[in-house]
Amino acid sequence: MTLRWLICFSLGAFPLAAATVSGRAELRDSRDPAVRNHNDYSGVVVALKPVEGAMPPIAAKHAVMLQKDKTFSPHVLAIPAGSVVDFPNSDPIFHNAFSSYSGQVFDIGLYPPGTSRSVRFAREGVVRVFCNIHASMSAVIVVTSSAYFAITKRNGSFEIPGVPPGQYDVTVFHERASEAALRELNRKITVGEGGLTLPPIGISEAGYLSIPHTNKYGHAYPPDPNDQAGYSTKK
Repeated sequence: MTLRWLICFSLGAFPLAAATVSGRAELRDSRDPAVRNHNDYSGVVVALKPVEGAMPPIAAKHAVMLQKDKTFSPHVLAIPAGSVVDFPNSDPIFHNAFSSYSGQVFDIGLYPPGTSRSVRFAREGVVRVFCNIHASMSAVIVVTSSAYFAITKRNGSFEIPGVPPGQYDVTVFHERASEAALRELNRKITVGEGGLTLPPIGISEAGYLSIPHTNKYGHAYPPDPNDQAGYSTKK
């Protein structure tokens, strides 16, 4: 049975200003060195959806996921549905960002250093991003239909500002947590005019299995290309 957080505040007789929902996430049972050695709890996405009434109009955004040093940055990006993400290539080598997962399938093709490609993410879902050339490159884009969401900082803290008083469903996403573990974290909360600080959110990575992904053709990656020449510096 799913536990519920139900924290109520008096709403009073007058319209209430939007408040801030804050809290902290903690990653548990992790084998990731950044978590085990440095308590890095970043990259958790927390979103709120009104239990009753329509979600207010959500303004689409223009975000950037940089490719540099054969790394996508940021590694986890959260955006409202309808937003556009640029994928600039700041490496001295070619890249080919793509996703073949159900969140949104896309392939922006091979493109050279100093150029960029863009993708519009139209619907809610989790998009796992890879490079067709470099197997080590991966990232996650969480596309949400909520106007109220945040990504945790390194210490696990988060703040969601501008939340009108009312009752909300809380959902949590973390790339190394199982779907079952994440469902257990779903809660209902009541936000009042004074805002709300949630109890710590403990996210277990115990059920996580790292499975090598394939390239965009569904095949295993060949050995990494020799890109070192592209990184040479002039003296």
